[in-house]
Amino acid sequence: MDGQETRLELRIVDSVGKVPASQWDACALSPEAAGNPFLSHAFLKALEDSRCLGRRTGWQPQYLIATDEGDVVRGIAPMFLKSHSQGEYVFDHGWAHALERAGGRYYPKLQVAAPFTPVPGPRILLQPGPLADGVFDALVHGMVRIAEDNRISSIHVTYCPQSQWQRLAEHGFLRRLGRQYHWYNHGYENFDGFLASLNSRKRKAIRKERASLARDGLRLYPLTGAEITASHWDAFFRFYMDTADRKWGSPYLNRDFFHCLGASLAERVVLIVAEADGRLVAGALNLRGDDALFGRNWGCVQSFNFLHFEACYYQAIDYAIVHKLARVEAGAQGEHKIQRGYLPTATYSAHWIRDPRFRHAVSRFLDEERPAVEADICALMEYSPYRKDNED
Repeated sequence: MDGQETRLELRIVDSVGKVPASQWDACALSPEAAGNPFLSHAFLKALEDSRCLGRRTGWQPQYLIATDEGDVVRGIAPMFLKSHSQGEYVFDHGWAHALERAGGRYYPKLQVAAPFTPVPGPRILLQPGPLADGVFDALVHGMVRIAEDNRISSIHVTYCPQSQWQRLAEHGFLRRLGRQYHWYNHGYENFDGFLASLNSRKRKAIRKERASLARDGLRLYPLTGAEITASHWDAFFRFYMDTADRKWGSPYLNRDFFHCLGASLAERVVLIVAEADGRLVAGALNLRGDDALFGRNWGCVQSFNFLHFEACYYQAIDYAIVHKLARVEAGAQGEHKIQRGYLPTATYSAHWIRDPRFRHAVSRFLDEERPAVEADICALMEYSPYRKDNED
């Protein structure tokens, strides 16, 4: 870290509003993050202002901030004190039950993550420059010291880049591997160009699915920026709640959050809406980074065959091609995504465990899990819909 010239001060703040937005985003929206908005000042503020984050929800902000001697923010660890394991998408419920059966206490724990969001990206947020490596180390040491001093069971850094995953392992974190499904843009000129890259059977199946929706009279189109009105957000919230009630029972986000998101991040939002007989019946919420489109939430109030695939997958591909984005990230779960061009992609998380015996048990589990996940990804790639060299 530039010899002995620069000293860092670490402190915890309980609200993103206590850090200037420009300084926060100098770290959160750095080139390494490629404009990934899910830990930006505006996104977190929308979650805080709508009270989706806070003690009541079990996601209590404990942002660890590293500042230099001029009080300039050099790095951030977006930590949350958690009283449960909901809204994380890297499942550790089995670990919690195991420790509690052994007489230990798993909660509270520290989560370093984008809340409610399984989108990969930097989790130790750094202002670029020669100090970055030293700031990374200081923040990780600070996280561990906080956990040890407060007898917190564990720290979980989820959906981090592989580079941070490897560096965290050097600090004693255990490494976990997962998978998601991403679509990659190979310079397609249009959706038909993408279809031409698929084998004939998959190409015909997608065309059949899209034609079915056209026969049902559905019209789907993207909205962004000022095109998204308060009435659109109200409609999308109805869609979201309908799906949440059927699938989860306890939704993470509320109506105020979507309106806050529209007020502060509308230019990053790509809202795909579906219209039938002049009435909005479904929507898919995406956020845009510099080189990717990130699919997040979807919902509908009227069922149509293949509507989910069109709203969440094909419309996102179409948008990415038109806007020359490198990929679409469709999140975890759902092997059906493979047949629609979204291929399995490794994701990374790192875990620090305070209790040595429990750490040993988790380490053994992860040592067995990682090669199994790698093998699973390889096996799933065999179902790729893309043409082989000798196929039509």
